[in-house]
Amino acid sequence: MHDAVNTRDRILHAAARVLSERGYAASRLSDIANLAGLRTPGMYHYFASRDDLVLEVMRAGQQRVWTHVREALDACADQSAAARLLVAVEAHLRIELELSDFATAVTRNLGHVPPAMRKELSVDSDAYHDMWRGLLTDAESEGLLEPGLDLGVARMMIIGALNWTPEWWHRDGSTIDVVVSTAQAMITRGLFSEIDSAVGGSRAN
Repeated sequence: MHDAVNTRDRILHAAARVLSERGYAASRLSDIANLAGLRTPGMYHYFASRDDLVLEVMRAGQQRVWTHVREALDACADQSAAARLLVAVEAHLRIELELSDFATAVTRNLGHVPPAMRKELSVDSDAYHDMWRGLLTDAESEGLLEPGLDLGVARMMIIGALNWTPEWWHRDGSTIDVVVSTAQAMITRGLFSEIDSAVGGSRAN
């Protein structure tokens, strides 16, 4: 039983790596099997189909992203909403770019998997959006945002930009620190009406 659990875990990690590097359309079961040290037919002992495996990887990735960002926010609960928003930006980028293949797999592929799979993943996706919705609403309540800003559009643009980062980052050659600071600076200048008072001692420049 222990060996079976280890093998299943090895398959999941291999699938997360392949999905994060190649994307949903180009990820073949044979490539995942090879990386996991198995023959392709043996994969069906653990997962009924390629999409069943992808779905489990995506679920794990969503949970890892949500947990990582939530823990980062919990650690700065006494800061302004604007500062916490920038903390969330950094946490999201770091887990998808350097900490977890599962996170990269979900942020890179959520918009590309079949509709039925997206529907299955929508509960966790909605919960993650709710967390960002709360950050923006808090910032608005504190009077930190530009007047008339559409919070829904702002949220979708922020999350969309963050999730697109794995598509170009390895080709760009920028360090993760540069990606994080640039994203924070763009959001700071695009959202906040009073930059210095909004972000205080955060990393944004």
